[in-house]
Amino acid sequence: MPISVGDLVIRKSHGGDIVFKVTDIFCDGAGVRHCILKGLHYRLMADAPLDDVQRIDAEHLRNEIIRMESMHNESLKRVMLRRNLEREQREMARAEAVKKFDFFDCPGRVLHIDGDEEYLRMCLKTYSQLNIEAHGKWIEESKQPEMIIPLLQEYRPDILVVTGHDALVGSGKKEQDWRDLNSYRNSKYYIQSVRNARQFEPSRDELVIFAGACQSYFEAILEAGANFASSPTRIFIHAYDPVFIAEKVAFTPINKTVDISDAITASVTGVEGVGGLETRGKFRLGMPKTKIGL
Repeated sequence: MPISVGDLVIRKSHGGDIVFKVTDIFCDGAGVRHCILKGLHYRLMADAPLDDVQRIDAEHLRNEIIRMESMHNESLKRVMLRRNLEREQREMARAEAVKKFDFFDCPGRVLHIDGDEEYLRMCLKTYSQLNIEAHGKWIEESKQPEMIIPLLQEYRPDILVVTGHDALVGSGKKEQDWRDLNSYRNSKYYIQSVRNARQFEPSRDELVIFAGACQSYFEAILEAGANFASSPTRIFIHAYDPVFIAEKVAFTPINKTVDISDAITASVTGVEGVGGLETRGKFRLGMPKTKIGL
């Protein structure tokens, strides 16, 4: 059967390393059929000749889902273990005089803007699992900059995530081309989104920003005003990487700075995929805990 939009495929020329969904099929100027590919779990958009892609079978898809869900669950497990340890340490540090009161948690709130609707749903589900209040908006990367300030005015988040898809294109796969913004599919939109957000809130401590996707222009995004960005070594990042960075910020106490090493380690792809700057946390304790709650 011929390849169709919606099929799950691998690229034969890349050894089948990543599973993609076919989102479009077109003919180039020479009449050669190509397809637009979206990473199933990685924030990557690519195109390839139609004869370079191969549809995967049910067993391949099953193994891919099991592998990715295992990575996700392991990351969740690390987060919850860390959070329980931090809670125990806070409990021990409390004065005897106030131990009779129950405290409640008030982690940072997230606004997550994503260029991919499926990834946004996945991320919002994970925020919920992590007990983080998060609002999500599905907005195409090219339209994100113009929507940043209105959405910040509406939601007033502590943490802003601006992500979607990106890639090095053309000849931009050599290090000497990394400084050319034209080598990136969507980095210019992330950079402008961050700049616009900093017009609304200049302080990196008042509004914490993660921006970028696969192979994004890491240095330029940080220079624009982001606290965290992808991708230092121009590798593909996982769909959940922004979530785990946001979680670390949301649950680090306001009187402490986020341990950059811990934050990056908590992500799926690690230091090669994400990086950032020292940043104050957004977690607050409140008391007393009432029957109704906040």
